[in-house]
Amino acid sequence: MNRRDIFDWLRIGLLSFGGPAAQIALMHELVVVKRKWMDEQQFLSALSFCMLLPGPEAMQLATYSGWRTNGLFGGLIAGLLFVLPGAFFMMGLAILYATLGDLPLVSALFYGVKAAVLVVVVQALFKISGKALKSWFAIAMAFCAFLAIYAFQLPYPLVILGAGLAGVFSIASEYKQGALQPPVSVHLSGTALRLFCWLAIWLGPLGLLLWLSPGLLSQIAQFFSVLALVTFGGAYSVLAYMAQDVVDIHGWLTAQEMLDGLGLAETTPGPLILVTQFVAFLAAFKQGGILLGLAGATVALWMTFAPCFLWIFAGGPYIEQITSQPKLNSALKGITAAVVGVIFNLSLWFGLRVLFSEIQTFQMGPVSIDVPTFQSLDLTAAALFLGSLILAFGYKTNVFILLAVTALIGGGFRLFLG
Repeated sequence: MNRRDIFDWLRIGLLSFGGPAAQIALMHELVVVKRKWMDEQQFLSALSFCMLLPGPEAMQLATYSGWRTNGLFGGLIAGLLFVLPGAFFMMGLAILYATLGDLPLVSALFYGVKAAVLVVVVQALFKISGKALKSWFAIAMAFCAFLAIYAFQLPYPLVILGAGLAGVFSIASEYKQGALQPPVSVHLSGTALRLFCWLAIWLGPLGLLLWLSPGLLSQIAQFFSVLALVTFGGAYSVLAYMAQDVVDIHGWLTAQEMLDGLGLAETTPGPLILVTQFVAFLAAFKQGGILLGLAGATVALWMTFAPCFLWIFAGGPYIEQITSQPKLNSALKGITAAVVGVIFNLSLWFGLRVLFSEIQTFQMGPVSIDVPTFQSLDLTAAALFLGSLILAFGYKTNVFILLAVTALIGGGFRLFLG
């Protein structure tokens, strides 16, 4: 991996605001459009595979992309650079929060950033849907996946499973013998060795903590190692589970502190699941000050992200083998189409909360839909969004410049006029 590659992944890590939809958009621009490390179908297949895994799919997609182009070292660098910039920001903000309380300057700056991030998400939807939805079946699958999650609140794993099964029965007949690439050989012994090594890396520190320090750090390690196994569908899907345990069962944080932590995670680059770092830091800080807080945050980061490398380094080599077999490839194509619907749901969720200050839930039987209160439209946020659209689509403005301009304009308005 050369310096340019490292710089590109660092840039992704520094600019990956706004959750998985925006992060996937940035990676698509780098991996497919700019550097051509993968073609469109390879990228979408990798994305679909990562959406099947527990944990932050965008971080796992970055790890896979780095591994595919530069092996183990490339995967480690890409994955770490995706997470560490946000983790450093989150650590600093958590310390400030614990010692000073609310952070109005950070909130003000991110007020403007949200509008630009929403534009990045819109760009991603146009690009990815244009490549993934090439048939009526794919369009229908994306729409059904969106409807299942947005209107019926169906569990994410169930939606993906249904899409895979539908893909097998509806697409497999399109493939002719010999139309796909021959299977890529993957040695089971290599897979077993990678599984053993990364299980030891992930769970070894947990065993040491349970043996040497059976206190708060051990509890944090146990809690977040379990959490890493159930985070299907990203941070929001697991937030209710985590908040209930953290607030009601363990009593580590108050409900307001939990909400503030999510707000800070949205403020920083990197995956939203970095909220786990905030939770662990604040829980340990309350018991033993900054040093114990730093230790707690480090333990949470390790337990949250070490398994991501396990899933990719053990399972990534099988993506090409899956896509070389008609039925498995058909299932992956069905999942890929559904992923577009999932990204659209994330985009809509984010967009409504950027542009409106009040969201109501319309409930009728099994249907539950978020509806904005149109009188609560934030005119400043809407103006920033429209301006960002013009800059991005009309003038092809660089993402970094777009984020900086909207942060300064929106932050200035919120601090001095809002």
